[in-house]
Amino acid sequence: MVKYRSIIVGALVGLAAISVALYLFPSEEKKVKKQFGLLSEWVSKEPGESPITMAYKIKNIGTLFDGTCEFKIPAYSFSGSYTREEISSYAGSGRLSFSQLDLKFYDFVIAFPDKGIAKVTLTAKVRGKSSSGEYIDEAHELGSVLKKIEKKWLFNKFEVVEVLKK
Repeated sequence: MVKYRSIIVGALVGLAAISVALYLFPSEEKKVKKQFGLLSEWVSKEPGESPITMAYKIKNIGTLFDGTCEFKIPAYSFSGSYTREEISSYAGSGRLSFSQLDLKFYDFVIAFPDKGIAKVTLTAKVRGKSSSGEYIDEAHELGSVLKKIEKKWLFNKFEVVEVLKK
């Protein structure tokens, strides 16, 4: 009886140690997904958002990007390479056009073709209400490239692969 108890306790301690290690040292895939989670959080806007919260989010959006990031979004005539500052500025202008905005990412397919490079295909869902009262509900398939710079994954490229219809 004591022998089985020590085996069970040992197994539980081992599982707890593995869980703690996975939490403290997340995989590269989880680190990449975390960047999309932060982008979603900082782009999204709740009704009645304070100017301080808005400034905080806009400032932080730029920290997620490499020195320059390439965008190819033909449906919105938004293509080219932009600096972090330009991206933050465009994000701020875009957020001002909405009273409510929700950005979510789904269906991640992450590949690491080279060391320090992550290629991600995913679905982006945008919902919101413009300042003029117009409702937005769109889904887009995106391709994105992130580069690992100083132990942090930063967005380097975004491209709309396909516009998904309801």
